[in-house]
Amino acid sequence: MNTMNFYKNILKIVAILLFGSLYAQQEPNYSLYRYTMNVINPAYAGADGNTSLTSNIRSQWATVQDAPETQSFFYTQPIGNKIGIGLSIVSDQVFIESQTSFNIDFSYRLQVSEATNLFLGLKAGGSSYDIDRNNLANIGLPSDPALSNIDTGFRPNFGAGAYLMHDKYFLSLSVPHILSSERIDKSEGRVTQATQEAHVYLSGGYNFDLSTNTEFRPSTMVRYVSGSPISLDLTAAFRFYNRFEIGASYRTDEAISGLLMLNVADWMDVGYAYESSTRDEISNNSNGTHEVLVRFNFKNKKTDD
Repeated sequence: MNTMNFYKNILKIVAILLFGSLYAQQEPNYSLYRYTMNVINPAYAGADGNTSLTSNIRSQWATVQDAPETQSFFYTQPIGNKIGIGLSIVSDQVFIESQTSFNIDFSYRLQVSEATNLFLGLKAGGSSYDIDRNNLANIGLPSDPALSNIDTGFRPNFGAGAYLMHDKYFLSLSVPHILSSERIDKSEGRVTQATQEAHVYLSGGYNFDLSTNTEFRPSTMVRYVSGSPISLDLTAAFRFYNRFEIGASYRTDEAISGLLMLNVADWMDVGYAYESSTRDEISNNSNGTHEVLVRFNFKNKKTDD
């Protein structure tokens, strides 16, 4: 490969990493969002009636140095027949920023009908935040003096959500981070100080029985934050014998993905998603985005109301 072209390509990717927040969400995306609902909606804690422990790792734009990487761990457990609790830990690193959040979830179940339940949830916790300011100078990019004033200490968080669940469908609405905080952004061609706004997530899905052993499971996820275009995921998946699921997804901020979920045992699920950008400057210079999920299930005994 020509050396000059190589460095030009790297600079294109760096520019996208720095300035992509103008066109994309500030919070991390998940291709397997139907199985990572705990991270964004506290009302999901204990909603399926089982205790579970899940790990999700998402490496964005593989082979690109300092590209976004998110590691998520969450635990959920029902207590009795009305209350659910959860714990989530998310480590997110994007270029010179790194953030680790810790949150506790609480949910309460309201029975709407014989087959439909409404879960209301609260999320509380906080995060640690750090900026590697020296890394900007190492690659010759300017920074604003305002970066020195950003508080990198503990940041408290509060969130809320609602989750409507039926055997055949679900509807989720949540704001997992209501409190705003400072972060870095691009302003007039420079890396500067900015404010991270609250994100609103709306999601829903339906399970259609195609045969005794086959389900069609379409779903969608809408993300909104002030100052950025709305991001929409459209997903179509098929589940076979309640053990094997395969599907594809399209995101309006220029990404397509394929996903796979395997129920390898009653106590364990494994998932994988591969995402590719439809933007040439990204797809031509990276090996796509990889997401891996492992979930351990511990079935609970049901109790009467």
